[in-house]
Amino acid sequence: MDRTDDLRIDHAAPTLRALAVDRLRGAIISGRFASGERLVERALCDQLGVSRSVVREAIRYLEAEGLVETQPRSGPVVARLSWEDARQIYDIRRLLEAAAAADCARRADEAVAERLGAALARLIAAFAGGEPAALYDATTAFYEVIFSAAGHSIAWDIVQRLNGRISRLRALTLSTTNRRVSGPAHMTRICEAILARDPDAAAAAVSDHLHDAAEIARQSLAPQSLEDTQ
Repeated sequence: MDRTDDLRIDHAAPTLRALAVDRLRGAIISGRFASGERLVERALCDQLGVSRSVVREAIRYLEAEGLVETQPRSGPVVARLSWEDARQIYDIRRLLEAAAAADCARRADEAVAERLGAALARLIAAFAGGEPAALYDATTAFYEVIFSAAGHSIAWDIVQRLNGRISRLRALTLSTTNRRVSGPAHMTRICEAILARDPDAAAAAVSDHLHDAAEIARQSLAPQSLEDTQ
């Protein structure tokens, strides 16, 4: 008899901290808690129905993700989105995602094609459904297939650490109506290039997508210069 049978956990239940982190992260990404807004522990305890220690743990976790910052006098506040930070995130994404898409195209087989097609279908359905959280999850799953198939596990770890801020920027760009090309159209182009086994086209499709998203973010976040207002 295997002595570990009575110790095995088949399905790990989420901890209160993990649940609190998910709820707070979602509230920040959706804009329910605005940039610069104070995160008051007592109020969060009442809203989440958890203890102050759980709230503090959740705030520390989100601080590590870059979604919360602690100020000397105000305490924890929602981190402000700046164009300089956003520009760096898009530059990092462009390097990592374009390389992953190119290698995914080189390695794509029928199994990858099936997984990527299913992920794209889920993403398009989530976009049509209009539920932001479902769309963020579906977009993350789409990219996870690409990075996994490309063998870029370390790069995916880096992207995951930025995921909270990436989702926050995604919420910003999705809320605009001046997109030259829709998100699903960009993702479809990326998918088609990968399935055509065309690394250059896959990398170009990723770069075009992120260029468009970065331009929308720039228009929303960059300080208006005198030239912009003339």
